[in-house]
Amino acid sequence: MNPETSGAAPGDGVTMGVEEEFLLVDPATGHPAPGFDAVCGRLPGVPGVTFVGELHPTQIEAVGGVCRTLAELRTRLTSSRSALDAAARRCGLRFAAVGVPESDAGPGTLVAAGRRAAIAERYRALVDDYHACGCHVHVGVADRDTAAAVVNHLTPWLPTLVALGANSPRHGGRDTGYASWRIVQQSRFPGFGLPPYLRSAQHAAALVARLVDAGVLLDSRMTFWLARPSVHVPTVEIRAADTAPTVDGTVLQAALGRGLVGAALDDLRRGVEVRPVEPDLGAAAVWSAARYGLDGPAVDVHTGTRIPARDMLARLLDRVAPTLRDHGDLDVVQKLLAGPRPVTAPRVSTG
Repeated sequence: MNPETSGAAPGDGVTMGVEEEFLLVDPATGHPAPGFDAVCGRLPGVPGVTFVGELHPTQIEAVGGVCRTLAELRTRLTSSRSALDAAARRCGLRFAAVGVPESDAGPGTLVAAGRRAAIAERYRALVDDYHACGCHVHVGVADRDTAAAVVNHLTPWLPTLVALGANSPRHGGRDTGYASWRIVQQSRFPGFGLPPYLRSAQHAAALVARLVDAGVLLDSRMTFWLARPSVHVPTVEIRAADTAPTVDGTVLQAALGRGLVGAALDDLRRGVEVRPVEPDLGAAAVWSAARYGLDGPAVDVHTGTRIPARDMLARLLDRVAPTLRDHGDLDVVQKLLAGPRPVTAPRVSTG
């Protein structure tokens, strides 16, 4: 819901940047706490990171600058989470790296100013209790037309990134039965889901403009697609994952996102086209990913068949392996995928 900001400069599928959204919570109850102003006042400067607000003062977003290696990204993510943890503790709060509040958040106090006030007025009760937190990965490409073409090649793999990045099974003090309740909450907004097939950057802009003219989007910076071309710099933004419980999880999403962009660029150089995804099958795949995560079935968006989600993840890894190898990231990704995954979302700060 934040005005679009990019952490990656123009590039060739190498540069990347990450935005992480976090909750501020009361450590005694786990309830979201409106501490944005207080926490920001205690935050030290973190090189390459800017902290910004969201719709509710219970949230804070760390916007990272351009990185070229996973090691550089890990250092930046660790520094930003450590700084946020220290600042929150000084205010008697904690930060939670989770997709939605585990406890009953209730109606929040919206930031009633500027664009955020307009969002609140447009969507009313949809945003009253909307404290969703995601991990957004930007990957630099040559230009906006390239970004649009790359998005088409990413689309079939976005449900798998949703499943891998699911980190919001609890909400309102109960087990929702979903791996990502954040995705369910976002699905209430118009235009949510897999992006449509984009013929060019101009076509992408026209599709968004049509929704703005229809009155369901506020402006061109607001889309609810799980991947999109940036509107102001030549990057691809991947918005599939919940905020990860650990830095490892964010590094993994960034590595796979960059790998998928690299594979797409290879396809484009070779003239390989991708089939458009049928909207119904795309919606089914996203729902299944949100419902089961990696521990159940997935939907193949081209055949409509159900297959184990972990088999889809193996297919994704096969697709990105050449790019990961070129970047020297394959061993890192394989170790992260083989490592332990949390069963439930963490309640408070975790680095």
